[in-house]
Amino acid sequence: MINISKLYCDQVTPGDWLRYGMKGSGERAGEIVPKTASQRRPIVVWNITRLCNLKCVHCYNDSGIGKVCNEVTTVKAKEVIDDLAQFGVPSILFSGGEPLMRSDLLELIEHARSRGVRTVISTNGTLINAEMVQKIKQGGVSYVGISLDGIGEINDAFRGVEGAFDKAVRGIRNCRDAGVRVGLRLTLTRRNVQDLEKLFDFFESEGIERICFYHLVPCGRGGAIASEDLTHSQSRSAVDIILAKAKQFKGAGKNTDILTVDNHVDGVYLYLKLLAEYPSRAENVWKLMKWNGGGMFSSGVGIGCIDFNGKVHPNQFWWHYDLGDIYKKPFSKIWTDSDEPLLKRLRNRRAYVKGRCRLCKFFEVCGGSLRVRADLHFGDPWAPDPACYLTDDEIGLDSEKQEQLRLSGEIFKMPE
Repeated sequence: MINISKLYCDQVTPGDWLRYGMKGSGERAGEIVPKTASQRRPIVVWNITRLCNLKCVHCYNDSGIGKVCNEVTTVKAKEVIDDLAQFGVPSILFSGGEPLMRSDLLELIEHARSRGVRTVISTNGTLINAEMVQKIKQGGVSYVGISLDGIGEINDAFRGVEGAFDKAVRGIRNCRDAGVRVGLRLTLTRRNVQDLEKLFDFFESEGIERICFYHLVPCGRGGAIASEDLTHSQSRSAVDIILAKAKQFKGAGKNTDILTVDNHVDGVYLYLKLLAEYPSRAENVWKLMKWNGGGMFSSGVGIGCIDFNGKVHPNQFWWHYDLGDIYKKPFSKIWTDSDEPLLKRLRNRRAYVKGRCRLCKFFEVCGGSLRVRADLHFGDPWAPDPACYLTDDEIGLDSEKQEQLRLSGEIFKMPE
């Protein structure tokens, strides 16, 4: 995650203690502020069910009604939570499918809370009525992220169900009115990028403080709409709008938590903007980004995933590679297996990354961005991230370095 509000606008945001190792920025009693990003325990994205009441065209795990899976029982889920708590994970993000379609979700959330683990719900929001929001509040959920991918009919087209937007808005308002921390999640595509201004207007008018803009990862049903991913030029333009809006809100005295997700290149782009606009702040931002390490300490380090079949993955998009199975071994044992080949390389990716990423002068703050996207696009997890929209000149890839890549057979044709 690239925290725009923190890095570009110098605002204190709730995750700074975990994202940048800063004490006094949202950690609770008993929570350990990590000394280095490499020492973080993972936030666990748990796809607790495959059931979903919507039919989203970009669903990364192909969830829906009637989809087969090996869903955990309540008893087994509590055993997993106990293991995660003992292992010291900072948070469990209950996702799906639609997690609120599990009748025991609030029971599991309460169990996690009793073990001292923060809980987050990632939901489409359509099932959050007045009764449900009170249960969510009583369960002590830290945050509810509600997915919207446009305004009105644009969102409904994404979601595959008419009226999904209105129901999600109701869910957002119910959370806000009940005092439950709520935010928006949006995946950027060519279908909705032209609606960014309207989405920010909605964000402001509804009094929402947090919004996450995800870059598309073409897995699951998302692979079928890979052609709708933003071009590099569109990505730059979208980030420009996000930066400008964050700056506008800061100038108006609003506290926001605006983030982009799944492309650490955004952090470098933001840094280059700061060098031109606020050079006095750029040095400190560089230090924060360097501490974080970008992709270097995300997949396989600071984030992990348990899917609805009980398989463990380096992140929620790497479903084509299993690290282990919670039915056979506890998550903590899977995660600390020093002989697991992919984990070993992800935790030492500097030695394996190829192409322009290997010679990029910003590697220490970007970390090669999202390795799974390179794997999905090039069939090689160590190839460059195809979503990198920085030019060769911007990353310091001069003619001499390009020749070096040619001689070593590391030329990858990047999308435009």
